[in-house]
Amino acid sequence: MMYVHTRNLYYREQGLDVTVISFQARTGYVYEGISVLSLREYEACPGEYGALVLHAANIKHHYRFLRKYGARFPGFVFFYHGHEALNVTRAYPRPYPYMKRIALKTLAQEAYDGIKLAIWRNYLPGAAEKSHFVFVSGWMYREFLKWTRLSPNVTAGRYSVIYNCVGKEFEEGCYDAEGEKQYDFITVRSSLDGSKYCIDLVNQLAFHNPSLRFAVIGRGRFFEFNKKAPNLEWKNQTMSHGEMIPLLQKARFALMPTRTDAQGLMMCEMAAFGMPVITSDIPVCHEVFDRVENVYFISNEDGKRDMGDFVRLGSRCVKDRRLGREQTVMREVELLKKL
Repeated sequence: MMYVHTRNLYYREQGLDVTVISFQARTGYVYEGISVLSLREYEACPGEYGALVLHAANIKHHYRFLRKYGARFPGFVFFYHGHEALNVTRAYPRPYPYMKRIALKTLAQEAYDGIKLAIWRNYLPGAAEKSHFVFVSGWMYREFLKWTRLSPNVTAGRYSVIYNCVGKEFEEGCYDAEGEKQYDFITVRSSLDGSKYCIDLVNQLAFHNPSLRFAVIGRGRFFEFNKKAPNLEWKNQTMSHGEMIPLLQKARFALMPTRTDAQGLMMCEMAAFGMPVITSDIPVCHEVFDRVENVYFISNEDGKRDMGDFVRLGSRCVKDRRLGREQTVMREVELLKKL
């Protein structure tokens, strides 16, 4: 998970000694100066550590590790990013028809989530005294309490809300509002097939604004099953940050609606870059962006909205500096140093 590795590099820069245990690795290795151990290597030579940090902990690997070796660590830090603390079939929006799971798989997911949440509900109160809980948004914290059904007393005085840090390229780069624009709106997603990413809404908005130019970047099968608006250009690929930025410079606005999000990191990165962002009028987006001057909200139900209103408003560069490393990862470093 790149968002974990990026943190680890910064931790090391700040003087923390970081070792990663990979449940997938067969043998250990060193990646960009970070030591990675396989589970077998850890078991053969456990060593001593000041804390155990768990990102998006699951019951297959992390819970079993905690039960077996947790007593070796003086403290735990749980990072919650999304699905690991949710009932997925209930918290996420209904999938697109072509992505609907067969009934058996849906029941299996529901059963797994029930078991997963019950296990954490039983385990975490006993581990709370030596734990700290980090959530990537207030919304994520509230969902965690909702689905685990834990009392707020379990995390009282032991939790923090720390947003994910934006990428270095977005923190240090700057959107050029005056440059030549090829698109009025650009949407960037890692996958188009998750209904939470609202590609159906983006396509509908393009159909109802035929004089405007839309671009969608991301892999998926959505347009195999849905007619693409003629004024929408689709690039069926994923991009690194370095590849993405020249395309963002060619657009007037980032169009990033969402139905469910723990934080909306890609939107945060675009706002940090200084690009005007249009996102959804839902609670988590208001939590993250209400005080950001260059972010606008639209209804997920209004696929016929006149997007020309935004074009007539004009785009400008206003960098959102709240989610750089000093405001996010440095808080994590300070937390870890106190353990």
